[in-house]
Amino acid sequence: MSEQKKPAGADAEPQDENKIIAERREKLAKLRAAGPVFPNDFRRADAMDALAAEFGALDKPTLEEKKASATIAGRMVLKRVMGKASFATLQDGSGRIQIYVSNDLTGEAAHEVFKHWDLGDILGVSGTLFKTNKGELTVQASQLRLLTKALRPLPEKFHGLADQEVRYRQRYVDLIVNESSRKVFAARSKIVQSIRESMSGEGYLEVETPMMQPIPGGAAARPFKTHHNALDMELFLRIAPELYLKRLVVGGIEKVFEINRNFRNEGMSTRHNPEFTMMEMYCAYETVEYMMELTERLVRNASQAALGTGQVTYQGTAIDLAKPFARLPIPEAIRQYDPQSATADLRDRAWLASRLKQLGGEPDGHQGWGSLQLMLFEAVAEKHLTQPTFVTEYPAEVSPLARRADRDPELVDRFELFIDAKELANGFSELNDPEDQAQRFLEQAQKKEAGDQEAMYYDADYIRALEYGLPPTAGAGIGVDRLVMILTDSPSIRDVILFPQMRGETGNNL
Repeated sequence: MSEQKKPAGADAEPQDENKIIAERREKLAKLRAAGPVFPNDFRRADAMDALAAEFGALDKPTLEEKKASATIAGRMVLKRVMGKASFATLQDGSGRIQIYVSNDLTGEAAHEVFKHWDLGDILGVSGTLFKTNKGELTVQASQLRLLTKALRPLPEKFHGLADQEVRYRQRYVDLIVNESSRKVFAARSKIVQSIRESMSGEGYLEVETPMMQPIPGGAAARPFKTHHNALDMELFLRIAPELYLKRLVVGGIEKVFEINRNFRNEGMSTRHNPEFTMMEMYCAYETVEYMMELTERLVRNASQAALGTGQVTYQGTAIDLAKPFARLPIPEAIRQYDPQSATADLRDRAWLASRLKQLGGEPDGHQGWGSLQLMLFEAVAEKHLTQPTFVTEYPAEVSPLARRADRDPELVDRFELFIDAKELANGFSELNDPEDQAQRFLEQAQKKEAGDQEAMYYDADYIRALEYGLPPTAGAGIGVDRLVMILTDSPSIRDVILFPQMRGETGNNL
């Protein structure tokens, strides 16, 4: 004896959804007329995964001898009515379990009421555990109650491209019917927890910095604006916590991190959401080399926490997080993947502009060789960086917050980590020379005046903080959403954000 394997909501297929909702509202109205609805006095005693772990391996006679009882609650996702007896499957946050309702054991009146309950309803059930002839662990219901009446039917089909927008927009339904989605967000929680535990184990202090800022800084991005009525001032949602975290290092918090929500008013793609999560960390008296090693440890630890292994398959490609990550300077990457660059002077602005035009790029007159070199790297090399690779030797022009390299002041001590051609982390030895930083802020301000909406603002208070003295410091930021994508084999950033940003919904949603 076992429930019929049919999709949740299959009973709704022939009918119009609005008609089903109307019928369910009528049922709720009758329930209201009979007495209180949506009760809150039922107390669940058992989680479904715990029952399976404790009793699932027992054979039928042994389980019958134990006469084990269970009190469960969950959403009804399968139902099979067979005259004097019925089977149903309930689902809670931990798993599923079958229930058996009958005239003899549950009571004819209770069974008759149960027959009118719908898929999606949330039930409370008490009874005795047994196994069916097919060996399925089942609760033989002695008592059952309707705890929540579902007015909308569960979807019959919830797969395929046509339903992607519904999955993102109605994540609550996605989580009900798609176990794979629940697993992704359970893995995300483990990944974030791993990062937090790893940072604590490394001696870092977790802090919180402002999400509304008078001057947005710490990244090259276009911010969201808001207005504070009481102060009558314009504020910006933060694009990064970097400048505030480094203020804390100035103040003596020498190892600091924040798992933070950032907001960037930019385009959306499979890799970009306007609201996203990063982890940023800063450590006094360390260098970019230390920060690369720490970043590698954090990524590897997160993989172990979520998957139990460093061997990952992402969209059909095997990625090895267990072995040391490769390191590749930008000029070497360009020459490796663009034969026409093999003998070129990669600091020759005219040559770089010409090559970019050949590749369909549109360099402008305001960009120096550093900006053009980075554009060429992104055009010819970035897409090849499948295995974990630290890209190094970034031009100072495109790194306004990084310390200049001692061996070459046109470069900075900076890295970006790429996995599956996705930028996963960015870090550098921090610029702690207040006069150099002030000059670079001025250059950014000039770019903003020239029309670059992603250029940084001049932050006078941050310069003042640096004038008190920032010790030699290394810092990095890790994109949590992109890391979760890699570790859960999710093709889009929307798959790993519970409520991704969506266009306004059209139509009647009543």
